[in-house]
Amino acid sequence: MRAISFSTDVNPVSTDYLKGALKSAERDGAAAAVIVLDTPGGLSSSMHDIVKAELDTEIPVIVYVPTGARAASAGVWIAQAADLLAMAPASNIGSSTPIDISGENISSDLRRKVVNDAAASLRALAHTHGRNVAWADAAVRKASNLTAEEALNRNVIDAVAFSLPALLTDINGIRTTPRHFVLHTADAEIENVRMSAWQSFLNTLIDPTLITILLSLGMLGITIELFVPGHALLGTVGVISLVLALFGLSVLPISWAGLALMLVAFGLFGTDLLVPTHGALTLAGAVCLILGGLLLFSPAGPTYKVSLPVLIGVSGILALTLGFAFAKVVRVRSRPAITGVVALVGQTGVVRASGMVFVKGELWRAETADGAELVPGDHVNIEAVEEMKLIVRPLDGRVSA
Repeated sequence: MRAISFSTDVNPVSTDYLKGALKSAERDGAAAAVIVLDTPGGLSSSMHDIVKAELDTEIPVIVYVPTGARAASAGVWIAQAADLLAMAPASNIGSSTPIDISGENISSDLRRKVVNDAAASLRALAHTHGRNVAWADAAVRKASNLTAEEALNRNVIDAVAFSLPALLTDINGIRTTPRHFVLHTADAEIENVRMSAWQSFLNTLIDPTLITILLSLGMLGITIELFVPGHALLGTVGVISLVLALFGLSVLPISWAGLALMLVAFGLFGTDLLVPTHGALTLAGAVCLILGGLLLFSPAGPTYKVSLPVLIGVSGILALTLGFAFAKVVRVRSRPAITGVVALVGQTGVVRASGMVFVKGELWRAETADGAELVPGDHVNIEAVEEMKLIVRPLDGRVSA
């Protein structure tokens, strides 16, 4: 008996994991595959892929919603596609009304099309498996949600059990609908399957808030490296963060308007370092970053939202960091240019033979302003450079050349 833990959002990464686990259970000849389900929902495209995988699996597929868990939104389809659906007390199922990208009800003709399609899909699964078709329709149209006991009484699920071993004992010998599997689950040895460390890592990477943070760090590191070269560590961290963020962006559906606003934000940050505006462009960039972050994952639905407090915090930190960098740039720009021989003024040199002074690895002709003799070994301070000759002033004490 293969017990597959699914306690995450419905997304491409978790879908690949579940499909692979079902295929592995089938290939190994397991008596049944049990999806231990706890999900708030997720992407409809991924949900449809899981439903197809359940229906195509050539061994019985059982869905069990354990104590304290839920099968919500897309999770209802996954549950209703099972050959046998069971729940534990203190769990719930339902709330499957489609919503738009902002989390609100879809309006007008589009709402009717989307809701009708979703309702028909869920009704078909319920009817095929001999369950309550009317409730399936209400789950979509009215966001109906039931406890385990209510679901059992209304024929939404097939069984209630306090634990998975108890469920396997209770359902032994049952013939499923419509595929007519006879379940042989009594005293079955349970083999638990969970996401691998790599799959968990990938699943974590598609968290919208984390993607936004990584994208911000990546753009910040690259911006600093471009405008203030020499910070290899910052540039490296920036590139790695950007690559990880791009993975998340490639998995989840995104709004190109949101991504464009975030790119504009970093363009404004960089411009403020080149064209002093007393922080106005940095402030505008912070606003663009917040708006872009809010819009970025809007096509993925309300399950994938960027945390607004985190987004404001990231924008504030970036604005303060770039504001500090801007202040440094202004301070440097306000200093007079010191290049060439002018840079020698204020340096200390050592007098060599024939009135020559050794300074910064070079020998220069030199004389004092008052015409005093230069003594080899004396340290002198360079006060001016006139016609490729140093004007110097002897310092107290002597040091051998």
